Amino acid sequence: MKKRKRKPSSIWDGEEVLPGESRRVQLNVSESYSGVNIPIPVYVRRGLRDGPTIFVTAALHGDEINGTGVVRELIRDGTLNLTAGVLILVPVVNVFGFDRHMRYLPDRRDLNRCFPGSERGSLASRTARVIFEEIIGRSDFGIDLHTAAARRTNFPNVRADFRNAGAKRLAESFGCELMMVGRGPDRSLRREATGAGCPVLLFEAGEIWKVEPSIVAAAVRGVKNVLFELKMIDEPPVEPPYQLLIERTKWIRAERGGFLEFHVGPGDIVLRGKPIATISDLLGEDSHSLVAPFDGVVIGMTTLPATSPGEPVVHLGEIEKMKRIERIRNKLPESHPHERVTADLASSVMVTEPSVEEAEQDGESASTDQPIDGAATQEALSEDNDSRTG
Repeated sequence: MKKRKRKPSSIWDGEEVLPGESRRVQLNVSESYSGVNIPIPVYVRRGLRDGPTIFVTAALHGDEINGTGVVRELIRDGTLNLTAGVLILVPVVNVFGFDRHMRYLPDRRDLNRCFPGSERGSLASRTARVIFEEIIGRSDFGIDLHTAAARRTNFPNVRADFRNAGAKRLAESFGCELMMVGRGPDRSLRREATGAGCPVLLFEAGEIWKVEPSIVAAAVRGVKNVLFELKMIDEPPVEPPYQLLIERTKWIRAERGGFLEFHVGPGDIVLRGKPIATISDLLGEDSHSLVAPFDGVVIGMTTLPATSPGEPVVHLGEIEKMKRIERIRNKLPESHPHERVTADLASSVMVTEPSVEEAEQDGESASTDQPIDGAATQEALSEDNDSRTG
């Protein structure tokens, strides 16, 4: 594992950010065809006392801009009183993809598969190296903000290597209801940074090309919870109604082509054997039900109602203590953040009740793939192959 070269988090471009000060910094990552520098904008805020340094990055994939909205909200938040440590905020890491409304860099490389990078490699590798040295190299902890891939949405969840004490601490203190176990894909930012001594948490929520208010609120709340945990702010944390540790997930895939009718939405709880979606032809006939292979929660799902054999439809995480979770959820008021997020994300898909016949039949699993189990899930978990995050 490539180790970091630590740099002082209060020194940028040879100048010190003094206690209580904030500063805008430009990190040059490349040059245009005309020889003009291409910078990444960074906002650095230093507390009055010494403390840890944490970064918050967004848009590592250029089209995942929910996180950009989060970072901008943190920059402009007049109530965020940093009492200790240093907070490094990066609203857009992949400026190349962001400028083109694209996930990847112009050479089609995924920046989040290029860490720790190289000074003499491709554009992606060189950009990753700058981030690794200038941002990760100054930090004790990190939070990386993501969304689902194109034509999908995710219910808010955090992902971290729970074998690492620092990453586990970040995940638990962030305050998400859903916590997924795993190191992340090879050469991803969080895996390489955590392995190099800077524990990183990944937050996943919402869709690409959007800044969704309830997602921004959830992420800002989570970042502040972490800052409180690290004794960097005095604002007390907002506790979630419950937290679930998810170690087994499965994408339910279509077995035939047609038009989808969803019976669950993001964040919904579903019992084993219950219909989660129905596929029928364009005239609404010749229907086929997809059912839950275990008691689970909807982590993410497609937002595209047309499907074909093998395409992922719903991403389920297996959960226990189903009745306890349902009791807690049933007591939540409509004004609760959980209810707001659930309602907002459900507006991206049309959810209907299954027919009587579908509700009564046992149905069959939508895929013959073997479920993915254990703490090693993230090696082959859907974030590698399906949601393609990091």
